[in-house]
Amino acid sequence: MQKSARSGREGDVLAVVDQSGPTVSFYDAADDRRLGSLDVLAEPHELCFDPVRRLLWCTVTYRSGFYHAHGGRRTELVVIDPDARRVVEVVDLAPEHAPHGLALDARRGRLYVTVEASADRPGGVVVIDAETRRPVGRIDTGAAGSHWVAVDAAGRTAYVANKEAPFVSALDLERGAVTARVEVPGSEGVAVSADGAYAFVAAPFSGSFAGRDDGPAPGVRVVDTRTASVVATLPTEHRAVPLHLTSTGELLVGEVRTEDGPAGGEVRMAPGRLTVFDADTRERLGGVEVGRCPLTITSSPDGRLAYVAGYASSTVHVVDLATLRSLARIDVAASGASGAHGLAYLPRAA
Repeated sequence: MQKSARSGREGDVLAVVDQSGPTVSFYDAADDRRLGSLDVLAEPHELCFDPVRRLLWCTVTYRSGFYHAHGGRRTELVVIDPDARRVVEVVDLAPEHAPHGLALDARRGRLYVTVEASADRPGGVVVIDAETRRPVGRIDTGAAGSHWVAVDAAGRTAYVANKEAPFVSALDLERGAVTARVEVPGSEGVAVSADGAYAFVAAPFSGSFAGRDDGPAPGVRVVDTRTASVVATLPTEHRAVPLHLTSTGELLVGEVRTEDGPAGGEVRMAPGRLTVFDADTRERLGGVEVGRCPLTITSSPDGRLAYVAGYASSTVHVVDLATLRSLARIDVAASGASGAHGLAYLPRAA
C-alpha cells in the first residue's frame, strides 16, 4: 500500500509570503492549518530557509507595486526565527537595492541575493555570510533586472536569470566572477541540476505575460553548463515563469495563462498550470491546474509534495507529485491586489 503523501509531516511548516499583507504566514504541512503570521516590511517577495541556523530569509523588493511599475526600490532583507515567529534582524544592503531572488549554500554558509541595477552599477548578486548576516562580496551580472538565482549542490556555480536581458549569467562562485553569458530571449525562473551539469531557464521573458504570436515559443531552455550553450527546449503551452528542481530530479514549471475579459475586454489572468518534467530524460510527466499567475514553486525535502503560489488568486496549491493530483488549496488572505508569493518548506527541528 502506497504511503500517503502527508504521512510523517507532523511538525513540518510551510511559510508563505503575502506580498500586500505585508506578512509571512505559517501553515501546518500535515493538514494546512494556519499557525500564525508575522508582519514584515512592505513588500516581501521571496523566502529562503537556512536549515543549519534555522533562520528564514525574506527579500523586501519594492515599496509598492512590481517590476517596472513600483513605488520605489527597497534595500532590506528580513531575517526571521520561524520557530519563535519573530524578526531577528533587518539587514540593510544599501546602496544595493531591489533584492529579489535567494539561493543558499548551507554547507559553506553563503547566501546569494540578486539585486537590480542602479545609475552607477549593473545588477548583480550580493554574497552574504550566513553566520554573521553581513555582505562579504558582490558579483556583477551585467544586466539591469537580475531577479532569480540558482546554485549547484557543490556551491561552485550559479546561474542568474536577468528578466528582459537577452542572456542568463553563469557565475563562478569561488572566483566571484561571471564566466559566460548564455543567449536566451529574456528569462524568468532558473534552476541548476544537482551535479551542476545543466541549467534550466524559463524563457522567453514576457512582462505582460500575454504572449506574442510572433515571438519565441514558450518553454524551458536547457543549458549545458560545460559549453555554456542551449542544447534543448522543453516546450510549454503557455509562458513559463517559476522553475523548481526537486530532490528526486523532477523539474517543476509554473505556466502563466491569460484570457480575454468579458466582451473582449482587457486580458486577465486565468488559472495557471504546474507542468512536470523528468530533468534527466527531459520527458514531460504531466501537469495539473493551479492558481492564477503562479510566481513561486517549492517542494518538500523528500520530493513528494509541490507547493505553487498563485499571485493573482492569492492561493497555494498543494500537489502530490506521485499522482499529479491537487490535494489542497490554501487561501492566503491578501490585503491588496497582490497576494501569495514566496514559499519555503521548514522541516521540524530535530
